[in-house]
This record gives sequence, structure tokens and C-alpha cells, in this order.
Amino acid sequence: MTALAPTLEAFFLERLGRQRNASPHTVAAYRDAFALLVTYVQARTGKAPSRLDFADLDASVIGAFLDHLEADRHNSVRTRNARLAAVHSLFRYAALRHPEHAALITQVLAIPVKRHERALVTFLTEQEADALLAAPGTGTWLGRRDRALMLVAVQCGLRVSELTGLRCRDAHLGAGAYVRCHGKGRKERITPLAQATVAVLKAWINERRGQPDDVLFPTGPGARLSRDAVAKLIAKHAATATLVCPSLADKEVTPHTLRHTCAMALIHAGIDEAVIALWLGHEHTTTTDIYKHADLTLKERALARTRPPRAAPGRYRPPDDLLAFLEGL
Repeated sequence: MTALAPTLEAFFLERLGRQRNASPHTVAAYRDAFALLVTYVQARTGKAPSRLDFADLDASVIGAFLDHLEADRHNSVRTRNARLAAVHSLFRYAALRHPEHAALITQVLAIPVKRHERALVTFLTEQEADALLAAPGTGTWLGRRDRALMLVAVQCGLRVSELTGLRCRDAHLGAGAYVRCHGKGRKERITPLAQATVAVLKAWINERRGQPDDVLFPTGPGARLSRDAVAKLIAKHAATATLVCPSLADKEVTPHTLRHTCAMALIHAGIDEAVIALWLGHEHTTTTDIYKHADLTLKERALARTRPPRAAPGRYRPPDDLLAFLEGL
């Protein structure tokens, strides 16, 4: 067995397990990254994964692997960068254990993340959110579950993993009603509930009749909903809501769209950025800046408070041939 296999094993058990106490989500993401990498290198070299060495994972191979993710697996740039982050983490750990590969490790660590376009976040207006929440038919068990689930998503701004992970015990519907969730980075937070949401949840929990540890929004057999299942049910109800609110046809409504909708409602209500960050479970208040970029209403308010610049009519023309050339580039 070469040096790579025991180093990779120690990376998961020692670095991620004991030293960093990484969350199961992080371990799973890193596991998938390296499974893809060694499978790719095996197909490229013919070597079994357990016989691969660091020389088989030099910078050119890692670069080709990243290109393979985008070209052949059609992964996004974000996914490509996430896989690279896992590789960088392993090689930083390997640098301490295998100084004889210092040159190779340095070259791999020098591979940069790829820049990508950042699209504006999609969110629903108040009318669109109301139409979506009214779409599920309340005459069926699934319809009542879906309505309660989407209402909590819109009002609390939970991530889809937080939403599907809610247990019956996490909904506290007495005085000062709130839901408790375990979010990204294993942070626990509580979010207050509006009276309308409390009423819907009370009716749902009475019908659900689950034990405290049971999933709050289960599948028919009582299991936890998957991310794909939540995405599909939201897309289905969004298509129904489009008949009432045609503007929804121009938007791709996903579970994260409901989270963005919650954030935009808080911003429009004039809530402080620090409170919004706490509400959504953001690590830094600067994360809320993405919503300011997407909110045309805030920009229109700023425009209304400023004086339009006084510019002479006509088209700008460079005063010099060289400047004209540079302007035309």
C-alpha cells in the first residue's frame, strides 16, 4: 500500500474526526469528492485506488479532474470549487506528514478557485407568496402537510435541511411560540412564529399525532422528506399558483427561494442586519448584502433621495485616437 491511502484514511479519522470534529455533512461532502477523484484517476491510469500514490495526483491531474467535473459531469463552478477545497484540505494535511512531496503539494495548493458569475437571488413578492401558500388543497393530508411546511419555510427562512430535520418536539406553540432547528455549522437557533403560522401548525400537529422525536413533516410512511422531494412539491404548487399569479411563471421557485423570500420580507420591514443574520443563521452580517443587491425597491428609494446628475446632451467622443482605440476594446 502506498502513502496516499493511509494518509487519506488518517485525514478523515484524525483531521476531520478528532481534530476538527467535522459535521456529518462535511465528512460526506469530502468523501464524495475523493471517491470521484480516485475513480477518475483509476480510469486514467489503470491503477487501483489503494495503489495510487501522491505522484499520481499532481497538479496536472487535479486540474484535469476539475475540468472533467465541469465538462463531463456538468457540475457547476461552485461544485468544482467545493471539490477543490476538499483536495486542498487533504494536501495541507499531507504537507505535515510527507515533506518529501513538498514540491508536488505546493503546486496542488497553488491551483486557484475559479471565479463565476453571481446571479441575483430570486424571491417572491407578497402576492406571489400568498398564491403559493394557497395552492395546496387542504382537503388532503398531503395538501395540509405541504401548506404547513411551506408556511414555516416562508416565515422562518429555514434551509431545506433544517426544514426536513424538524421534529415534533421542535415546535413550541404556547406563549412566545417558536421553532428550534439545528442549522449549518451545527448551530442551534430558535425562530419566533406569527399567530397565523401557530394556528396552522397546531392543526397540523394535532392531525400528525407524532411522538416528540418523530419528523414534523414526514412522508406518507412517516420517514424524513428528502431534499428532492421538497423541491418537487414546491415546484408542483408553484405551477398551480401560476394560474392565479402569472408572474410566478417567470421565476424558478425552489426551497431556497422561500428562504430568500423571508429575508426580503425582513429587509422591507426595516429589520436590522444583525437580527436578520441571526434569524437566518448566517455566520456574518455581510451575507445579507446579497438581498440588498436583489432588491430594486431599496435602490428606488435611494434614487428618490438623490438629485439626477446634470449632464450635457450628446455622445461622448474620446479626444485622442489612442484613447478612442482603448475605449473601443
